[in-house]
Amino acid sequence: MLASFTTFEASAVERRVAFVIGNSDYQEISALKNPAKDVVDVSDTFRQAGFDVFVASNLTKLQFEDQFRNYLAAVDGADIAVVYYSGHGFQIGGENFLIPVDASLKQAADVEVQAIKLNDVLQQMRSKSKIQVIILDACRNNPFPRKDYWLRDQLLTASGTGLAQVRSSLNTLIAFATEPGAVAYDGAGDLSPFSSAFSRRALAPNQEIRTVMSAVRRDVVEATKGLQVPWENSSLIDEVVLMRRSSRPSLPPVLEKVVLSGAGPVDLDLPEPVEVDGGTITVSIDRPPTLGRLMLDGKAVEAGELIQGKDLPRLQMDVPKGIGEPEEMDMLAYAARDNWGGEAKGMLVFRVKSGEGTQGEQVMASLEAEQEQQVLQRGIHVTGAAEAIESREIDVPVGVGAVALSLDLPTDDAAVSLRVANYPATGTLSLPDRALSPESSLTVGEVEVLRYEPQIGASAPVEVAFEIRADSGASKPAKMTLSPSVDPCDSAAGEPLDLQGVVPGLLPNEIGAEAVKLCEAAVKAYPDVARFRYELGRALLAAGKVDQARKAIQQAADRGHVRAVFELGYLYATGTGVAVDRKKANAFYAAAADKGDPYGMTSWGRALFNGYGVERDTGKGLDLLLKAASMGHTYAMNDLGAIFTEGRNGVTGDQARAVAFLEAGVQRQDMYSMNLLGRNYLSGRGVEKDPKAALALFQKAIDLGQPYAPGSLARMYRDGVGVEQNLDEAQRLFELATSRGDQSGAYDRAALEMQKGDKADQAVAVRFLAFTVALDLRNELPDARATLAQFGAKPKAAALKQLRGELKSKIPLSGSVDKQLVKVARAVWEQANPRRDLF
Repeated sequence: MLASFTTFEASAVERRVAFVIGNSDYQEISALKNPAKDVVDVSDTFRQAGFDVFVASNLTKLQFEDQFRNYLAAVDGADIAVVYYSGHGFQIGGENFLIPVDASLKQAADVEVQAIKLNDVLQQMRSKSKIQVIILDACRNNPFPRKDYWLRDQLLTASGTGLAQVRSSLNTLIAFATEPGAVAYDGAGDLSPFSSAFSRRALAPNQEIRTVMSAVRRDVVEATKGLQVPWENSSLIDEVVLMRRSSRPSLPPVLEKVVLSGAGPVDLDLPEPVEVDGGTITVSIDRPPTLGRLMLDGKAVEAGELIQGKDLPRLQMDVPKGIGEPEEMDMLAYAARDNWGGEAKGMLVFRVKSGEGTQGEQVMASLEAEQEQQVLQRGIHVTGAAEAIESREIDVPVGVGAVALSLDLPTDDAAVSLRVANYPATGTLSLPDRALSPESSLTVGEVEVLRYEPQIGASAPVEVAFEIRADSGASKPAKMTLSPSVDPCDSAAGEPLDLQGVVPGLLPNEIGAEAVKLCEAAVKAYPDVARFRYELGRALLAAGKVDQARKAIQQAADRGHVRAVFELGYLYATGTGVAVDRKKANAFYAAAADKGDPYGMTSWGRALFNGYGVERDTGKGLDLLLKAASMGHTYAMNDLGAIFTEGRNGVTGDQARAVAFLEAGVQRQDMYSMNLLGRNYLSGRGVEKDPKAALALFQKAIDLGQPYAPGSLARMYRDGVGVEQNLDEAQRLFELATSRGDQSGAYDRAALEMQKGDKADQAVAVRFLAFTVALDLRNELPDARATLAQFGAKPKAAALKQLRGELKSKIPLSGSVDKQLVKVARAVWEQANPRRDLF
């Protein structure tokens, strides 16, 4: 299973994906004038080179996380992954950070939650692609007044200038706008000196990237008078060519033509060569005919002479009188060459007949009629092709690879070709043997295999326009609309932070009953897309079909879906359909973490940090939790909040650092972060005490379904903290907490009942103590069992009768009354179909 993660399928078309970021409009620090303009020029450069290009300007931290996840999903299994960043960046302790536009970096913990660690970006790219290229125009002065920041377990000083050297792994190139520790400049023009030079040099056809970067270095040194020297660190073992031009002009190999002697120059009707990669074509005459002369615009064309490809249809043949009686054979051989060295050979075979006498006149009339019919027919072909494309609207599924557009043109005339007049704003057009670019053309025979792959995360329809032509005659425009569509299975069962997913995703309790059928249909339609098998597994788990779910998840993992590997670990960790096995769970968590999955990083990091089923490694565990948090995983943020609140396993406690992670979780609408941060506002840990802020956070978490927030708010009403004391409201909230699986809420509800003294209903107290023990899977409230044991037989019998009456089906009971109470309480709670993600 794990072997599939390190293999890349061979394909006729290189999968090349670029993420181009330009941050100019900073909110807390000085703006930069060039990056927002750089991003337009550089993204156009990569699009011209045939890349699937993700473009972003002025990204906040949250926006970066969202768009980077979409990019990583697109990069999965790619040949070349590129990130180009223009904006602020600086180094701390040898680590480089890219700065989103909303970063303030005022507190020591802010770098971890507000900035982007370059090495994390590189590791994610490395786990998904064969070759990684990172290009940074970010080596400006550090604009932040604070000098020391937390990095892992140390407070380190930020460098004032430039970026640090990066050690690249195998098959990686990292390019900097200037040498390590030095400053890059915006320059006087609209583009930075580095971006301007890169855009210009990167489009040189068939130039290896290290040659391109050498040319960029020369240009920047000259433009800055030696003040800025671009630098790169390369461990490439494969050739990387950005602007690959390996196609050749398209020509019919052999044509035939009847030419009359003595009739003057006769049109040869040679089709214009099609240059599939754009640019111009020249034609050389390798072997001219021997029975007459080639003519172009009244002038003779000799052997070896060059003409423009667009002029080829205007070539004529002039055969003197007296030749062709009897009929003779002749030929013309020529070669078409493009700008990048591609070459195609063409040949025209002549049958020369005499044009004299009645017979010649008849042949001449027949040829003229044939030529008129051919012109008319080609016009019909062009019109028919335009009509077959014009105004078509095609839905194209996202995340299933390149999809055939199935365009059926009513002609196979080799003289008809299509030029891409308007390339789609997102996604890529391709043929089975090559990617298309905004300058590409294709022959009429290639249209039937034209494909489009929508960009992951893009939802807006895109327009594609063609110019359809036949030789140098009249052309017709045609355009169509391609609409990216998300498969219903993704909408019904996609998961948050799935780096091979295509949607924001749903939590387990949000998956509806229809998801199973929708995902079964997706698996049938796309059997090779592992994501759908995983989402089917999630849907089956939500429906309670555990054995079927485990089978589908295993199949997804076997096919390389990384989140499915994590899910297998989760099943072993929780004993869902299998015996609890912490070692097996950790093995799956580690495998998922190695492939960059934030869920895997969090669970494996938690295990290492705490020594759960593995020898404790606090440093590695902390590093994994920080990496997961940097990807936007709020569970990791909450773990870090707890670690820094208390100080655990040798890691220094820092309340402000804890609050920074909890605030980051709240920013991402995490209900667990809301509850934890609310508790900080009540206690004043890391923030000033603010009961109103706590109440607002608890209420929002309750609205989102958080299981422990009702208990947190109930205690405020019970104790009259920040609100007027209201025991009835406290009772209602403790009961809500119990229904959501909060053992502490159940315990407090039992205690609240007993505080009523003579008015207490002991059966109610027993009921909630039974729920407390049933829900306390980690034995966090050992006193609950002892308290339950102190009650008499009568309230226990009453509580047991009531609980059994709530069950829809009977369950076998044995043992003491206390054990029966706990077992039935657990069954009542499970019957309510609780959230599977609570524990």
